[in-house]
Amino acid sequence: MPRQTCTTRLVGLLLALTAMLCTPLQASWGEEFGGTEPGKWVLGTRVGFSPLTQQLSDNRSTSIGPLVNFQGLYSINRWLLVGLMVEWERHDVSLERPDVDLGHQDTVSVLPTIELRPVKFDRISPYVNMSFGVNINSFGEDTAVRISPSNTFAWRLGWGADYRLNQQFALNVEWAYKRNDGHTTGTGGRNDDWNASSFAFLFGGKMFF
Repeated sequence: MPRQTCTTRLVGLLLALTAMLCTPLQASWGEEFGGTEPGKWVLGTRVGFSPLTQQLSDNRSTSIGPLVNFQGLYSINRWLLVGLMVEWERHDVSLERPDVDLGHQDTVSVLPTIELRPVKFDRISPYVNMSFGVNINSFGEDTAVRISPSNTFAWRLGWGADYRLNQQFALNVEWAYKRNDGHTTGTGGRNDDWNASSFAFLFGGKMFF
């Protein structure tokens, strides 16, 4: 038998054996891959706290503020969800020198969101999500100094995990970064140094249906 024919048959046999071995592995991986079920709605309510990632502006200090987050997502398949997130946070703002309370900044973020859930470990489903939207900023003054922050482009990146209590309910924890960099107008004119980007630490629950 020619050497080329033997080589061809040997390669064909190896490919056939590889295909036979890989088929059950692919099926097994398909069963383990993905952290959710397709065609499910996910509603979440979380609360937490939010420190800014940097100084808000020159000679300004801010508090670690409260944070409330609502989300509604729909699972397209076992690993991809799409939906909307709405988030509110508040930070007290004061002058550093002299020490004067200026008021508080409120931010409502409207965030179309995509979420990836690549795997599931028994009851725990880790995930990462990304959102792009708008930060609607407002300021409540405690003094005669008028401050009007601009609305800004919002970019948010979050990491978290669900712990399933049963088929319908889960506990949730999430950490996130959100971009909120803009300017203010008011007393003293325009201030382009006004960056309210923040971290988020969230705890709450989710419902699947």
